[in-house]
Amino acid sequence: MREMNFKKRCLNLMTPEILFLLSKIHEFKGEQNLFLESRADELEHLLEVARIQSTEASNKIEGIYTSSERLKLIALDKTMPKTRDEFEIAGYRDVLNTIHKNYEYIPVKPSIILQFHRDLYKFSAQELGGRYKNNDNVIKEFVDGKEKIRFIPVAAWETPGMIEKLCFEFEKEVKEDFLEQLLLIPLFVLDFLCIHPFRDGNGRMSRLLTLLLLYRAGYIVGKYISIEKLMEQTKDSYYEALKLSSLNWHEASNNDEYFVKYMLGVIISAYKDFSTRIWKVTRVNLSKTERVRELIKEHLGTITKAEIVKKNPDISEITIQRALAEMLNKGEIIKINGGRYAKYIWNQEGGQK
Repeated sequence: MREMNFKKRCLNLMTPEILFLLSKIHEFKGEQNLFLESRADELEHLLEVARIQSTEASNKIEGIYTSSERLKLIALDKTMPKTRDEFEIAGYRDVLNTIHKNYEYIPVKPSIILQFHRDLYKFSAQELGGRYKNNDNVIKEFVDGKEKIRFIPVAAWETPGMIEKLCFEFEKEVKEDFLEQLLLIPLFVLDFLCIHPFRDGNGRMSRLLTLLLLYRAGYIVGKYISIEKLMEQTKDSYYEALKLSSLNWHEASNNDEYFVKYMLGVIISAYKDFSTRIWKVTRVNLSKTERVRELIKEHLGTITKAEIVKKNPDISEITIQRALAEMLNKGEIIKINGGRYAKYIWNQEGGQK
């Protein structure tokens, strides 16, 4: 049985690149917490949108679909599911809601994982939910139009013991509070996927567990920005990182870095999206000219007119051009180059006058 040596693996991940990613996430987390304390009431809309997107995207990765109209109704629990795909979408919705509402009281242990899996399939007539696989399974991929085995997960007879060990070792490290949880969480998810404990639903379960573990560690950005949506948008990179990090996993000589860097990148993207959404929420009462001014002021580095238009689709190009001319005249911004290649940057000295 493979050893779950989280300490050694985390130490091996302390590269300059990963340390930089960790520092950025810690910084974003602090900014988010400050906003949540002062303006939590303004985020209700983000909660609903993220819940819908998460339910759609996590199922979409697995080829589970319904129409946009039906998806929204099911995600908001305003209609009953009708098809097999909709049954599974509704199950995901309910587990997601359970995590959102009760994550502080949900421990990481095998019985919880089995309960989540049972609820994932509670609307299905098939006896799939809440049971570990009873036959060995394999993970396949298509290469040049031909199907081949990419990875052989843990054998069925070993699965209960491996999940027990995975949960025990993870919780032990969390309680000792020595290792960085942002490293422990993707390692847990990677091991879960390599164990592949269920006949079906392993991918969706891994994403639900990712949210649970992040929330329990204090990283709750996934409640407001769909992490599953970001993963669905980058699923080729997701599968490639998983493939590379699972090579030689059984021998405990795999390279965790690929998967960990991918997951940290997704978390950073979620925080960046959160910052963008918050920028819009907090400036709803500003005039269009003032919104353009604030965007340039808070933007790091140079920005083009095309980028300003993209970030503000409700503001006409004429209004944006007028705002830019006004700010240039006041010395609030600096124009770099000209014509179609013009870029603008906030003038720290002029903007303070």
